[in-house]
Amino acid sequence: MQNIKLFVELTRFNRPIGYMLLFWPCLWGLTIAYDFNSDLEIFYFYSFLFLMGSILMRSAGCIVNDIVDRNFDKKVERTKNRPIASGKVSVRLGIIYSIVLCGLAFLVLINFNIFTISMAILSMPLAFTYPLMKRFTYWPQLFLGITFNYGLVLAWISINNSISIVPVIFYIGAIFWTLGYDTIYGYQDIKDDEIIGVKSTSIKFKNNPKIFISLCYLLFLISLITIGVLMNFKIIYFFTLIIIFFHLIIYQIKNLNVESPNECLQKFKSNNYFGLIVFINILIGKII
Repeated sequence: MQNIKLFVELTRFNRPIGYMLLFWPCLWGLTIAYDFNSDLEIFYFYSFLFLMGSILMRSAGCIVNDIVDRNFDKKVERTKNRPIASGKVSVRLGIIYSIVLCGLAFLVLINFNIFTISMAILSMPLAFTYPLMKRFTYWPQLFLGITFNYGLVLAWISINNSISIVPVIFYIGAIFWTLGYDTIYGYQDIKDDEIIGVKSTSIKFKNNPKIFISLCYLLFLISLITIGVLMNFKIIYFFTLIIIFFHLIIYQIKNLNVESPNECLQKFKSNNYFGLIVFINILIGKII
C-alpha cells in the first residue's frame, strides 16, 4: 500500500487538474474536426483514447520532471516532500515507471492513423526537455504551452488525416491560454524560485502580472473568434464567448492577488472548468 501511495504521489493521479489541462485541447480539436451528423461512436472512442493518453503522458512527464528537478525541489517548500526529492523513490525506479507509462501510451497511440502517430512521436523530445527550460529561459511556460496543447492538432489530424489553418490558429491561441494560467500558477513558488535561480514568466513579469496575463488571454479569445468565423459557427457561439471573457478577464485576473499562493492555485484550477466551457461553446457553435 505504501508503494501504491508513493506511485500515486509521483504520477499525480490524485491531482486530475494536470491531465485535464492536457485533455481539454485534445477534445477541442476533436470537436472542431468531427462531423456530428455521422456516427458518434468514433467521437466517443477517440475522446476516450485521448483521455487515456493525456493521463499516461502527463504521469510520465511528472516523473521525468521530478527526476530532472529533484535538487531544486528539495529547496522549495511546496515540492520538498515529493517522492524523488525526498528520497522515498529512487531515480532508477522513477525511470522504470516512466518507460512503462510511455509504453502504455504508445499502445493507445497506435489506434490512430499513421499521420497522427508520426506527429505524436515527433513531439516527444519537446515533451521531455520542457523541465530543463527553467534553467535557461524566462519562458518555460511558453514551452509548456507548445507541449500541452499539441493534442489539439493531433486530434484534428486523427479525424481529417491532414492539417489546415483552423487547428493551427486554435493551437497558437491555446498556447497563450497555457502561458497565462501557468504564469498564475508560478506565483506560488516565486520567492523560492528567485532564491534558487530558476526562471519563469512569473518572475519576468512580476511587476506587471495582470497586463501580461490579460494579453495572453485576449490572444486566446481572438483565436476563438477567428475559428468561429472560419468554421461558420452559429451566431450564438459568438454571444456565449462573453462567458469565456468573463471567466478569464474578470474572475481570473481582475481580483488576482499574486501574493496569495492559495488564491493563485484556485485561479489556476478554475481552468479545468474553463476547458469544459470552451468545449460546450464549440458544440453550441457546430450543432445548435
